[in-house]
Amino acid sequence: MKTIFITGASTGLGRATALLFAQKGWKVIATMRNPEKEKELAAEPNITLMQLDVTKPEQINQAAEKALALGPVDVVFNNAGYGLIGPLESFTDEQVQRQLNTNLLGVIRVTKAFIPAFRQQKSGLFITTTSIGGLMAYPFGSLYHATKWALEGWSESLSFEMSTYGIGVKTVSPGGINTDFLSRSMDMGRHEAYDAAMEKLFEVYRRPERAVNRSTAEQIAAVVYEAATDNKDQLRYVAGADANASYAKRMEEGPEAFRKYIKATFMEQ
Repeated sequence: MKTIFITGASTGLGRATALLFAQKGWKVIATMRNPEKEKELAAEPNITLMQLDVTKPEQINQAAEKALALGPVDVVFNNAGYGLIGPLESFTDEQVQRQLNTNLLGVIRVTKAFIPAFRQQKSGLFITTTSIGGLMAYPFGSLYHATKWALEGWSESLSFEMSTYGIGVKTVSPGGINTDFLSRSMDMGRHEAYDAAMEKLFEVYRRPERAVNRSTAEQIAAVVYEAATDNKDQLRYVAGADANASYAKRMEEGPEAFRKYIKATFMEQ
């Protein structure tokens, strides 16, 4: 029985992934900040709950040690994260640090904690949820994109050194997911100088036609499962109809033409 270690498993994609892997016969170590509140996952025989706040380095090391004490871990799925949206000058330094600590440093630290064990067993796979926002950028997401683009570059570079020991590195880049991400996993910065532009942005996001191609958490979890089991030497998995359409358009038109398209769509209508 293979084992997957998942961060951010309490809701959304993390929860859906934990349930899918458990149903597929995997042993799942599902981590979250408040495991005592979790009932559904706790009832699954293949799922072990564990406390982990990825902004706390000591807790990361403790969770990795506890997980490895239960037996070999085959896959680490770095999924914990949230979005910080708004104009850059609106953010406090505390908000900046929290975004970097959660989305970027948390992933790096979790990964580093498992590398020695993976290197010793000469196998293992790291999968990280980035975002289609790690391959392109939208207005008022500069810090969020900074973390997601960083994860893409970090993962690509890391894949070379890990391949020396038979360890895989992959990213899953979803587009919109029909979860409570916007209400639960988004922090907002506001500044009156940008209110009109922000309103244009959200007016576009609220259009019903934009929801048509969004994915369910279960659909993206299926892509995570594919990445974990297909044995391909493939780094990036763009996930969801909207993400694939946007990425194909960017690749076809080129980054500068695509940037102008984004500006016209979200800023100038």
